Amino acid sequence: MTDTPKPDASGKRRIVSSRHLAEGDGWEMSELEYGLIIIHNAFNRWMTRCMGAAGMPELSPLEVLVLHNTNHRDREKRLSDICFLLNVEDTHTVNYALRKLLKMGLLDSEKRGKEVFYQTSAEGRALCTRYKEVREQCLLEVLPRTGIEGDELRDMAASLRALSGLYDQASRAAASL
Repeated sequence: MTDTPKPDASGKRRIVSSRHLAEGDGWEMSELEYGLIIIHNAFNRWMTRCMGAAGMPELSPLEVLVLHNTNHRDREKRLSDICFLLNVEDTHTVNYALRKLLKMGLLDSEKRGKEVFYQTSAEGRALCTRYKEVREQCLLEVLPRTGIEGDELRDMAASLRALSGLYDQASRAAASL
């Protein structure tokens, strides 16, 4: 057996990260998974660099996501809400991010009974606005030149959400083995 990627029906070589996972019927999914790996890392790098350009280079990708999610629709959120919306199972990592953002003055919190509710502070909202401005300048202004339009982006987003359900279901099945 050779390590050279097997061409598809059109004669193009397949691009995968793990050849041993791409045998038989696994080729297309392996190609997709390699794309997910690449975009995941590119998106994480983008978030930290965009946040750095907005003035806060010390935030991790998860902290950037937690800040934006907390700022979303100007509504208070609980730890469980943030974890659910970001599809993060490990609540400890989100809780750590919340504590860091609180300490930095980007979030405010209020305890009601056993629940803690978080919202962005004025400084946090201003940072989200600066991030939005950098995003518009560096990402959104370039997007029209890619040929990818609104409807296509919405379709991609819907497909990714559907695939996340497939992976969640598969992870539950694997946990039961």
